[in-house]
Amino acid sequence: MANNQIKKIGVLTSGGDAPGMNAAIRAVARTCATNGIECVGIKQGYKGLLEEDFEELTPRSVGNIINRGGSFLRSARCKEFKYPEVRQKAADNARKAGIDALVVIGGDGSFTGALKLQQETGIPVMGIPGTIDNDIYGSDYSIGFDTAINTAMEAIDKIRDTAAAHDRIFFVEVMGHGSGYIAVYTGIATGVEQIIMPPKKDEENHSIIPDSDELYDDIVKDLREAEGRKKSSSIIIVSENGQNIGERVRIITEEVKKRMPDKDIKETTLGHIQRGGSPTTADRVLATRLGTAAVEGLLAGERGKIAGVRDNKIVYTPLRDNTKPYDLTNDFDVKRTHDTIEEFRRVANIMNS
Repeated sequence: MANNQIKKIGVLTSGGDAPGMNAAIRAVARTCATNGIECVGIKQGYKGLLEEDFEELTPRSVGNIINRGGSFLRSARCKEFKYPEVRQKAADNARKAGIDALVVIGGDGSFTGALKLQQETGIPVMGIPGTIDNDIYGSDYSIGFDTAINTAMEAIDKIRDTAAAHDRIFFVEVMGHGSGYIAVYTGIATGVEQIIMPPKKDEENHSIIPDSDELYDDIVKDLREAEGRKKSSSIIIVSENGQNIGERVRIITEEVKKRMPDKDIKETTLGHIQRGGSPTTADRVLATRLGTAAVEGLLAGERGKIAGVRDNKIVYTPLRDNTKPYDLTNDFDVKRTHDTIEEFRRVANIMNS
């Protein structure tokens, strides 16, 4: 499809919601209008594409949404989209509605679906990273991450007050799936005593490996050492296991209680509060930049890419099939993420000494 043949662009939000998605939708719609292109909002992600649940977006209809959390188009996970015949139906519906290209705001799973849609049906797609987990290759930051870490920081600051007042130990679980970014950023910002990173996965079947007695013993050892330094209260951040919210922190807390019966130990799961709320300045600006870049990239001939930021500059990175395993030794983005996490963990350990 020639660039000048794009007359209508569809935009959808898919997967878990993230603060700033509305700002990205607004930017897509207004950039389309500036370039004389129609914009169609697709409700409830790929599900809306299958059900033909569309809404025309104009500069006025997306007014006053930049400050709102969530997604006014609503978001959903569509398990059926993994089947080729379902993706073909989605493409047929898009073409019937006159949609020439698609902007997908979401995470890895959403981008895998977008890539396959383009490969199988020829519909041009562009991804915008929208997830609080900040685990998208091709961009230093994803929409929603900054708001999530600020929400977690404010909550943990409040927990610190009550922990200190009662000489308590608190285990606080944060989201982040398997990346650990929320844990390390929030941990450094709040000065927590320990950060428990995401659990490891079995290399063969990718299942979560249960935490070991060695981990529990190390936690207790560090807490006893802190006690020896006259610390009367502590906060430990626990990364979720990526499957059942609150499960990992509950098990860790129970195991540590068995080993420290003399201590008042509590657990808190921040949960979905990290996904909600008005987006921060950083997320609003990032979302606006990426929404604009997504449309401009499509018009410039970019196809099957992610509009992201690296070193504060807009970059376009090819979408990839995220069902395939990463190779840490050969994949620049994955290695860069790994190195960043390791640096942050080192800094956190120094600050907790």
